[in-house]
Amino acid sequence: MNLILFEPAELSVPLPRTDPRATHLLGVLRRSPGDTFDAGLINGPRGKGTLVAIGDQALTLAFAWGAAPPPPEPIALLIGLLRPQTARDILREVTALGAGALHFFRAEKSEASYAQSSLWSSGEWRRHLVTGAEQAFDTRVPAVSHGQTLVTAIAALPPGVTRVALDNYESPQALSAVTLASPVALAFGPERGWSAAERDLLRANGFAFAHLGPRVLRSETAVIAALAVVRAKLGLL
Repeated sequence: MNLILFEPAELSVPLPRTDPRATHLLGVLRRSPGDTFDAGLINGPRGKGTLVAIGDQALTLAFAWGAAPPPPEPIALLIGLLRPQTARDILREVTALGAGALHFFRAEKSEASYAQSSLWSSGEWRRHLVTGAEQAFDTRVPAVSHGQTLVTAIAALPPGVTRVALDNYESPQALSAVTLASPVALAFGPERGWSAAERDLLRANGFAFAHLGPRVLRSETAVIAALAVVRAKLGLL
């Protein structure tokens, strides 16, 4: 953890010693009463935390916050539902690199069981966002939705967004050659790719098609590579 993040409701209560953050403070950072550490409020300011006291069951903490964080990143990702482990990697690494929203939709070639994964039903997905933000020394986590259709995901995009769909087979140009203006929406199919009907739907809704070169990449690699290209083209890297 480069930054220890807290939910607003956690600020006024002791931190249980069984919490991984308490373990990190005592065992990794080796903080003692009176010592400070880098802390953040999820989607809020960064600042300093102070370890006030170490109890048998919990740690008492105090916080002093700095300035509010910058606005959310102007990039939304639409991703066909993937294997849960792949989705975990994407949730964590996309948050670390920086995106404003992640929408996981039910694609025609997605496995139906992916939508019922405990990753989504238990709320586990949020933990991976927090891990990514802590790695990046940032408090912002992207907005996340899951389980809707591609039609619904597209309809939720704001007007005026630049729309690009990644596709290995029917893309006339590389993503690096596409003219982009902020904000940007990037669409990715599931592991098995887009169906013909989904390609037609994307084109009808103003998506340009682009590729990442001749190599066939794993889904998580393609998402991170495309996000990095877009961030660079928008001057965010």
